[in-house]
Amino acid sequence: MKVRVKLFAVAKELAGLDELSVDLPVGATVKELRDAVVAMSPPLARIVPHSMWAVGAAYADGDSPLNERSEVALIPPVSGG
Repeated sequence: MKVRVKLFAVAKELAGLDELSVDLPVGATVKELRDAVVAMSPPLARIVPHSMWAVGAAYADGDSPLNERSEVALIPPVSGG
C-alpha cells in the first residue's frame, strides 16, 4: 500500500520535499512507516526519534495501524525562545 506523509518545518528542509509517498505492506504500523521514511530520506534520521506522528487528526504511537487512506504527518520537534 502507498501512504503519503506530509512534512513540515525542518523535516521538509531536510528531505527537500513537502511530502513523501511510502510503499508499505498491508497492515503496516507507524513504526514501520518511521523506518521506511528514514530509509527513503536518511537526513531525517536526525529528527525522527524526537518527532511526533499524527494519523488523521490524532497523535499516533508506533503501534498505530495504517491504511492507504491514512493522512499521516511527521511533526518535527520545535524549539523557541
